[in-house]
This record gives sequence, C-alpha cells and structure tokens, in this order.
Amino acid sequence: MQIYFFILYFFIYGFVGWCTEVAYATVRQKKFVNRGFLNGPICPVYGVGIGTVVMLLEPMNGTIVSLYVVSTALVTAIEGVTGYLMDKLFRHKWWDYSNQPLNIGGYVCLLFSLAWGVACVLIVRVIHPFVYKVTAMIPVTAGIVIAAILGIALAADLYVTTSEILKLNKKLDTMEKISSELRELSDMIGVNIHESVMETMEFSEETRKHLDLAVSELREKLDTVAEEHKDHLEERIDWVEEKIEARLYPEEDRALLAELRNKYAELKGKYTELAERSTRVTRRLIDAFPRMESRLHKEMFNEMRNRIWRR
Repeated sequence: MQIYFFILYFFIYGFVGWCTEVAYATVRQKKFVNRGFLNGPICPVYGVGIGTVVMLLEPMNGTIVSLYVVSTALVTAIEGVTGYLMDKLFRHKWWDYSNQPLNIGGYVCLLFSLAWGVACVLIVRVIHPFVYKVTAMIPVTAGIVIAAILGIALAADLYVTTSEILKLNKKLDTMEKISSELRELSDMIGVNIHESVMETMEFSEETRKHLDLAVSELREKLDTVAEEHKDHLEERIDWVEEKIEARLYPEEDRALLAELRNKYAELKGKYTELAERSTRVTRRLIDAFPRMESRLHKEMFNEMRNRIWRR
C-alpha cells in the first residue's frame, strides 16, 4: 500500500507543484507559461520530492524544527540530483542558481532550499492530512485505474518531450557544423582577398612602373615612326595595357571569390532557416526554463532562443 499511496501522492503533488510554478511565472512574466519539463500539467520533481517527504516524514512525531531541517536537506538533495541528471542526460542545464549566494553548481542554493523547507513543513502539517483523507476515500481498484491512466499519459508525454529534446540537440549539432563551415569560408574569402591585394600592391610597386615606362616609351615612338607602322604599334600598346589589367585582376581569382561567396550565402541561408524554425515543444521549454543553457552549443542555442523571443 505504501507504493500505491506514493504513486497517488506523486501525481497530486506534481500537479500542485505545476500550479505553483504557473502562478509564480504569471506574477513575474504577466502571462501564462506552461512551466515544467513535460507538456502536461505536472512537475515530476515536485511529485517525487514532496511525495518522498510526506511518506518519510509524516509519521515522525518530532518537532517542527527537526521536520524543517530534515525536509530541507531531503528536498535540496532531490532537486540537486534531478538537475544534475537532467543536465548529463539531455546536455542542457534547465535551471541555474549561479547568481544566488551559497549555491552548489547552480543546481541548488541556500535561499530556495530554506523556502522549500518552509513549504514542506506546511504541507506535512497542514495540507497533507486533508490529501491523505481524500486519497484514503478512493477505492483501491479505482485508484489503481486512475494511477495507470495517468501513468500511461505521463509515459507518452515523457516520450514526446524527450524526442523533441533529442531533435533539438541534433539541430544544434547541425547549426554548429554550418557555423564552423561559415568561419572556414570566411577565412578563405579573407585570405583570397588578402593575397589578391598583396599581389596587386607588389605588382603595382615593382612591376607596373616598368610596364608603364615601356608603354610611355612606345607612345613616344608612336610620334616618330612611319604612318604604316602606327596601327601595329597601337595594337601592341593596347595588348600591354590589357595584360596589366588582367594581372591586376586575374579572372580565376574573381571566379574563385564568386564561388566562395555563393557557397557562403547558401550556408548562411541554411543556418538562418534552422535558427528560425522551432517546434511548439521547443518554444514551450524555452519559455518554461528562461535560464536554460546548452552545454555543447551555448552560442547556437542562445541565438535560437533570442529569435524565438523576438517573434
């Protein structure tokens, strides 16, 4: 029966926790935000945390102080372990207390732990006796059916959410690769332009003055040669000037630069498309966890989140 009641408490307090988070977000953000990891109206960490507290501590006949100290330590441990495991499993940090004093890895902090302790005392001493009476009135068979239906819904929700997170990670991987290619192309374009400029400068400083001198000498001779040779000499002058122009701006360099720029524009378009495109679950998670941080693709994730918020 202990497991049976724990499962019922899990769903009850998971729902109560979700309502609390939604109310808190509404006060802070002035709008409805579907808080929590899952899409449904439940926060599993509350269900596990408070369910464990009431099952272990409710039978205790100790003082409020002892109840407060033990529940604070217990809930802090559950929150810390949950945050750590979710971080490692999904490669995202879902909440962050790093800006709070006396935090541990950003997963837990003293201020919120003390608040959880107060909440647990109120729940154990005031709220849970009523919850226990209500659950005890439910026929066991009906309770099992209800728990089974809610369990199936929870499993389906967990599957959908996990799949979307894995797809998000895959998209961030692709964005990272495209970003790396864009940096390489940008470097290649820069190097190409640099080499062309340096070659042009070197050519202009050393070689062009000799070619210009040769052209000037040819033009001086143009006035002294016989009329029948002028056309041929003018053709030679035009040929030399064309060679100078071709040397300054080689056609193969221009073609390579155009190819690199086209490829850069194509990749940039793909990157923008990925950054702009997001699923409903992704948008909900970003709203639900505004401090969410990608461990492997922090820059990519922040850009995608900023685009979603701007829209």
